[in-house]
Amino acid sequence: MASFELPVRSRRLLATLVREHIETGEPVSSQVLARESRLGVSSATVRNVLARLEDAGYVHQPHTSAGRLPTDRGYRVFVDLLLEGRKRARPSGQVESQLRQQAERSPLIDDLLVSISHFVSRAARHVGFALAGSQGAVLKRIEFVPLGGSRVLVVVVSRGNQIMQKAVDAGEDVRPDDLVQAATYLNTEFAGLPLFDVREAVLARLEQERTLYDELLRRALRLARSTLEDLPRHPAFHVEGAASLLGAPAQEGVSMATLRALLEMMEEKERMVHLLNQCIDGPGLTVVIGAEHVAPDLRPFSLIAATAVDGSTVRTVGVIGPVRMHYSRAIAVVDGTTQAVSRVLRDAN
Repeated sequence: MASFELPVRSRRLLATLVREHIETGEPVSSQVLARESRLGVSSATVRNVLARLEDAGYVHQPHTSAGRLPTDRGYRVFVDLLLEGRKRARPSGQVESQLRQQAERSPLIDDLLVSISHFVSRAARHVGFALAGSQGAVLKRIEFVPLGGSRVLVVVVSRGNQIMQKAVDAGEDVRPDDLVQAATYLNTEFAGLPLFDVREAVLARLEQERTLYDELLRRALRLARSTLEDLPRHPAFHVEGAASLLGAPAQEGVSMATLRALLEMMEEKERMVHLLNQCIDGPGLTVVIGAEHVAPDLRPFSLIAATAVDGSTVRTVGVIGPVRMHYSRAIAVVDGTTQAVSRVLRDAN
């Protein structure tokens, strides 16, 4: 039976059961449900409803004399009801102010992602992560900073303030004025184009190097190539809050072996990003509960993520925690933080 086909009373009782279990961590009795659901029904009626919910796979009974626990399917009904009736989360002004201060201290997107993952982990009390990728990062500007002698720092800034930088040897002493002119040429030619297109254009022009009689132009292209050839193949990603899983894993139904697997996955960030991309298929809010995960490693956990697409830049903020998590709080934290991040980075542009 699909969740939307459940009678209203069954959904109300199931939602009450999930809410009570999230708060207490214990099986929920029919007496508690009769009282807390405020439906005006007897314990006997509640037991009949629970029996039908158990047959349909929404709850289970750990042993005969115990109350019921929600299954992953039962959690899904609860979360769908939350999402159905919720208003869009309003980001905390304090959070947005902190993110703006961080953006002013450092324009590096990596530094901002560290702050975001730390905040959502602390606020939701679960593992927090922040992911910034690109559907084709667009060049904002290139800068050449003299480091002395023939050494030059090449800085490539893309929209959304994602920054790549690399110290290179130009092969000869270079004057600051020449570097300014070289950067001006590249910015005039390529600003506003996707970085991968810029790289291909630079490589194509260098292939025609024999026809280039302007030494300044040749140097500019070589310096740009030296950095663009290192374009990242994976999005910037930060994760924080492993300690949140160490409190009482057994109580949350998470074995130590499963916990170790998740911690190892968090260390292998490339694999973690791949698994997250399997779960998150577009902008908006994503909630994946337990057995709904494609990856077996993540099935003991739930994931809540909010994705915003701004032009060519994709940003995702989320949390991972036990299936028995405080969904309402986590959804509000993730959604509100994503909105704040989008505004801060949009204003920074």
